[in-house]
Amino acid sequence: MTSLGPLLRRSETWLIVLIALLTIAMTVANPSFISVERVFDILNSSALMGIFALGVLLVLISGGIDVSFPAIAIAAMFITTTVLNAIGFTGDVLVAFLIAAVIGLALGAINAFVVVRFAMPTLIATLATASAIRGLMVTLMGATIISILPIGMTAFGRLQLLESRSDSGERFGLSPSVLILAATAIAAWLLLNHTLLGRKIFAVGGDASAAERAGINVRGVRVFVFCTSGALAGIAGIVHATNTGTANPLDLGSTDLVVIAAVVLGGARITGGHGTVMGTLLGVLLINVINAALISLRIPSYWQTLVVGALLVLGVSITALSARSPLRKKSVPQRQEELVV
Repeated sequence: MTSLGPLLRRSETWLIVLIALLTIAMTVANPSFISVERVFDILNSSALMGIFALGVLLVLISGGIDVSFPAIAIAAMFITTTVLNAIGFTGDVLVAFLIAAVIGLALGAINAFVVVRFAMPTLIATLATASAIRGLMVTLMGATIISILPIGMTAFGRLQLLESRSDSGERFGLSPSVLILAATAIAAWLLLNHTLLGRKIFAVGGDASAAERAGINVRGVRVFVFCTSGALAGIAGIVHATNTGTANPLDLGSTDLVVIAAVVLGGARITGGHGTVMGTLLGVLLINVINAALISLRIPSYWQTLVVGALLVLGVSITALSARSPLRKKSVPQRQEELVV
């Protein structure tokens, strides 16, 4: 039993159990719940949310919070699509991803500047920038919806890694965006677990003052996490456009709450210094399984919002209780000298 203790205290373990129990319960209630079509749908939905969540994870571990990523994603998506259409671009979708990532990085740098230069709380700073970005988009673009995407983006949206047909003959498939999520997750895992920069991110989130005394460039770490979160938001914006086939400046309005809920459920602490890539991905998967279950049961959408809010409260409560446990392990390195550059 002693050897099982650390395993049972991990957020990932309970998330796997919850996902399994929910899936079993829904399958018993509705044997058609588990189908290839639904699995593909859950994975496709998880790709967009997961890319957002990995950026948010980096910010949360560093002790901050970012609610501007949906606005950054929409701005990067809309600007990229508008520019490529204006020049008649017919090349590869990789160009769109690159442009959107650069735009997202630049907008993330604005977040970093406000936080670092004015020592403003990250929640207030990113609320302000998100409001400014959305206000600017509506002022300049209005409610214009771009329904004709560049050829490369359209082709990417139609591409399927795996494809099947429903009983009614309708085609459905697995989007290549799941590969983007997989690559992003691997990169984030390597960064956080196998680099000095990753240890610095944990250290800053655990105790910024102690990290600074240890010689860590705290401002530099914060600039990095906000810029990375912005770049990932830009990439996610293109994923969203290719999935929906349109670029709508009014999309993704309430995504911030859902994504933050997923990351917190995955074990990241609002106070910083803790979080894992696997936990975040499982948190994203759990929320998408819950959404699929509610849709399968024909429960109205406002109940889905209520469930996500309740999960966020639950996740914060669990991580707060975990942080008080005397048996918990620190996520930052024990020797500060390891962090000195």
